[in-house]
Amino acid sequence: MFYRQTCVALLRISCLIALLCNSLLTFADNWPQWRGQRFTGISPENNLATRWSATENVAWRVDLPGQAGATPVVWDDRIYLTTANGKELQLWCFSTAGEKLWQRNLGAGDFKVRSDEGNMASPSPCTDGQHVWAMVGTGRLACFDRDGNDVWNLDVGDRYGEIKIAFGMSSTPVLDEGRLYLQLIHGDRNPATQEAVVVCLDASTGNEIWKQPRLSDAREECEHSYASPTLYRDAKHVFLITHGADYVVAHALDDGQELWRSGGLNPPGNYNETLRLVASPGVGDNLIVVPSAKGGPVYGIRPGGRGDISESKEFIAWRYPDKTPDVPSPLIHDGLVYLCRENGNLLCLNADTGEEYYHEKTVRDRHRASPVYADGKVYLTSRSGVVTVVRAGKEFEILAQNDLGEDISSSPVIADGTIYLRTFASLFAIRPGDSAAASAPK
Repeated sequence: MFYRQTCVALLRISCLIALLCNSLLTFADNWPQWRGQRFTGISPENNLATRWSATENVAWRVDLPGQAGATPVVWDDRIYLTTANGKELQLWCFSTAGEKLWQRNLGAGDFKVRSDEGNMASPSPCTDGQHVWAMVGTGRLACFDRDGNDVWNLDVGDRYGEIKIAFGMSSTPVLDEGRLYLQLIHGDRNPATQEAVVVCLDASTGNEIWKQPRLSDAREECEHSYASPTLYRDAKHVFLITHGADYVVAHALDDGQELWRSGGLNPPGNYNETLRLVASPGVGDNLIVVPSAKGGPVYGIRPGGRGDISESKEFIAWRYPDKTPDVPSPLIHDGLVYLCRENGNLLCLNADTGEEYYHEKTVRDRHRASPVYADGKVYLTSRSGVVTVVRAGKEFEILAQNDLGEDISSSPVIADGTIYLRTFASLFAIRPGDSAAASAPK
């Protein structure tokens, strides 16, 4: 009991320290969540590798025990990732030298969905450097300290209603200022069972801070969302964004109240009852880019709205009529929006107007990972393990196409001069000038 109380007290302190670090921009080289430091998929790193293979420019490679789509997270000298290991779901910790430090069970019950598309190790962990939070598709959510000691755990389904979603819960929690935010759009929105809610938890204890219903008139498969929430923050605005059940919705951080919503993603006049949302919104300077599904529209939305802004000329900056990404999330950088389609085609749009600069082919293969930006380049990852490196800018130029020869559905991670690529079989550390023919210590 004393140990648990001490852990909770230390966790509260660490969350305050993390908040201070956040405000001072002192963790520039870390990748603490699925979409990085600011939920943008952008890294400030330079001098990264452009070309590699399974051995060229590989600092190290370690074997992993099973399939997962979860993206690793990195803080200082620690890497955390969730994985399947037989039927078990686990959190593994490595050093940035490739040494395995520990593993912890997150429960049993892994299974594959849609053949080889995914499994219950799809949500990504998050960390503040002192602690790590991990959720898996069965609904188990747990907090550990950096050395793997248990702090708290809970079953999301037990607390907020049975998880009823066709292909498994894949939504990744958001960590911000000592709070965890979850969007749970995974059932029939029955208030009696508390389904379709947005919740905020105290990251130090797992205790609920607030819970808000996520209202929608969606029906059938559209009631399910595989997208993850994200956070928008600028000098004037800060809010949580949830995406699913035909709407994108902004919520106040203090109590979860709805600030604004936008529809139009699944028009009622031509309603598609199987149009579940998978790709998460992207955030950038004064812009939220909202994908839909199955070749539908993409919206550019300005912050600051109130109420239903679906038809607002002030806050709907633009609407691109079709070619939405189905799974990869949008990337916004330097006045440009990059959209990676499921088939590997890359679109580049003007962030202010939605004007198309180009629509070009990269690798004709499924793309499940989200694009990331660093070092003047955009990195796109195909399901078969080919990473296409495209020069950032209005003109399309492929700089390299690098084949690891292993299936990938998680997104690249960039930290401290290294590109980390998590395949179904391995974790690779890619750095210029390195070469490793063998695995690092296990």
